[in-house]
Amino acid sequence: MNRRPRARLRVAAVVAAALAMLATGLFGAVSAQAAQGCSVDYEVTAQWSGGFTADVAVTNLGESVNGWELAWSFPSGQQVTQAWNAEVAAAAGTTVAKHLSYNAAIASGASVSFGFIGSWSGANEVPAAFSLNGTVCDGGSSEPTTTPPPTGNATAMEQVAAMQPGWNVGNTLDALGGETAWGNPLITEELLAHVKSQGFNSIRLPVTWEEYMGPGPDYTVDPARMERVAQVIDWALEQDLQVLLNVHHDSWMWLNELSTDHDAVLAKYEALWTQIADRFKDYPAELSFESVNEPQFTGAEGEAGDALTEELNLVFHELVRGSGGNNDDRLLVLPTLVTNADQPRLDALKTTIDGLDDPMVAATIHFYGFWPFSVNIAGFTSYNAEVEADLVGTFQRVNDTFVDAGIPVIMGEWAVLNYDHNRPGVHQPGELLKFFEAAEYQARDKGVTTMLWDAGQFLERNSLQWRDQHMYEYFASGVTTRSGTASFDSVYLPGSGAIGSASLTLNRNGLDFEGLWQGGTELAEGADYTVSGDTLTFTAAGLTRLAGDREYGVNAELEARFSAGVPWRIKIITSDEPVLSNATGPSATFAIPTEFNGDTLATMEAKYADGTNAGTATWTSYQEFWSNFRPDYSAGTLILTPEFLAAVTDGQPVTLTFHFYSGATASYSITESGGTVTGTAL
Repeated sequence: MNRRPRARLRVAAVVAAALAMLATGLFGAVSAQAAQGCSVDYEVTAQWSGGFTADVAVTNLGESVNGWELAWSFPSGQQVTQAWNAEVAAAAGTTVAKHLSYNAAIASGASVSFGFIGSWSGANEVPAAFSLNGTVCDGGSSEPTTTPPPTGNATAMEQVAAMQPGWNVGNTLDALGGETAWGNPLITEELLAHVKSQGFNSIRLPVTWEEYMGPGPDYTVDPARMERVAQVIDWALEQDLQVLLNVHHDSWMWLNELSTDHDAVLAKYEALWTQIADRFKDYPAELSFESVNEPQFTGAEGEAGDALTEELNLVFHELVRGSGGNNDDRLLVLPTLVTNADQPRLDALKTTIDGLDDPMVAATIHFYGFWPFSVNIAGFTSYNAEVEADLVGTFQRVNDTFVDAGIPVIMGEWAVLNYDHNRPGVHQPGELLKFFEAAEYQARDKGVTTMLWDAGQFLERNSLQWRDQHMYEYFASGVTTRSGTASFDSVYLPGSGAIGSASLTLNRNGLDFEGLWQGGTELAEGADYTVSGDTLTFTAAGLTRLAGDREYGVNAELEARFSAGVPWRIKIITSDEPVLSNATGPSATFAIPTEFNGDTLATMEAKYADGTNAGTATWTSYQEFWSNFRPDYSAGTLILTPEFLAAVTDGQPVTLTFHFYSGATASYSITESGGTVTGTAL
């Protein structure tokens, strides 16, 4: 890879009135007032053969503007192929970036940033001139304020802070059966360039080594495997991404037998880390090592598991520190037992780290939220007080135990369980965004670096597109800024009859509420809605207009805008009670014919006639979404899985209660007998 040094615009842009004239033809004339002064910082953050990424920061040196377009001409014929935080178009040699709904306003003295991936051929010279809303930006350049500090002479706390935010290249080099065996493409330079361009400052590189290790006593790692890992690390470092390298699924493939086959397992672990440490000992400080992912041991939990985790961590520390080169003071990352954040697990790791007395050591835990919410079981379909308390408590514990004691913490994996593009509907979208927003705020507040676990459910790696752009915007904004939310993201209206008013509670999160918009049109306070304290009320007249012909489903999408962060989306939905029909069919493929009538499934209860719980989870009547039941909206069915039906007592009727996000419920009775299910609507 031929990578050029970073190129930045460090001089005032020259006069370019022609840019403003050409720009109006791309998006139409800017409706907001012209800027009175501006400066631009244009930075090429990465470059490879035929492509590059760039960050652009625009500072408003005049009065505040609401609605902006930045225009420039590429001197070498470059083209923008993909952009984020702005809409970019080009015509007649002029490129124009236009604001999105959530970053239209730039206060006096404030800045707005966007980035893009571009193509080039022959040369990649920086633009010489920019204009903002028709005004030439000749106010000089502004220094970037978010560039992470260099890690060469950094403390552990500084280096870990510079890794924020991080991203896992999940289900790739850690996949069993080969790098592409679990559905992701090969890691490429372009992927890592894209990850950097999206605002990430580090990657966690999970690697499973077992399939590439020879027999004992040497346990030699296949040289091709080691060099492939090195290649990916090299590419990441070229993109100014820090890298956290680990030993991943080996934790349950063979390391878990440390409790039962101690000496043989320890010898293999020592041989593996000896080879890894030697291969990378001359790499720069931006490469760090994690001893093992989610350490776990057969039959050894609690304090017994803590002791074995400590043994692996100490062996790892001794091997790496004794291997020479830059490993003398490389950042080493040590996990708790199963990377669990319960206080006893944190205390055990704190004792280990205190005993090492090594300033270049960090702690790591994982966090997927309150388990019932994370998988949608036991009726936890919303980001409620219990889910929030679990989240806040986790970050507070790691802060109190480690950060306040000067030990940095990396949350090496975070997301929610069961969220996957292959399993749609497990989580309500708005409730999921509230969880993500709160987690990022707690990370900032408690000084924890987070690394998003992405096995392909967030970033589609073939197209380099986020599967949910709006969700990504929350991730990107949440690194530095809170976003306002509300008690729900939908208002449900009946399919017929009079429409009344409806209210939501605003969660301002320290921000000012600035109104409601439908696309580019601001709704009228008073006529369309009112605000009293934190209560946002939609008027009957406003909802009637927004509902239109009241076709089932989403009739209108609104944005509640706040003084910072990403706007909160609110859907106006028309629905009636879902209707279930009688059916008979085999247990392997049983589905209930269902007219959803615009509604969306939240959860399902299952009980026998005597009131006891039926299904795979007997401790709760609310079964786990997807593994026990799932909707198929396009087919008009509610599917009961073979796993659920296998757990139902043969011949005993079960009453199912389906709960929908509108608040509606539908009851249904099933009896499974001899591999056949008979279902009756109640």
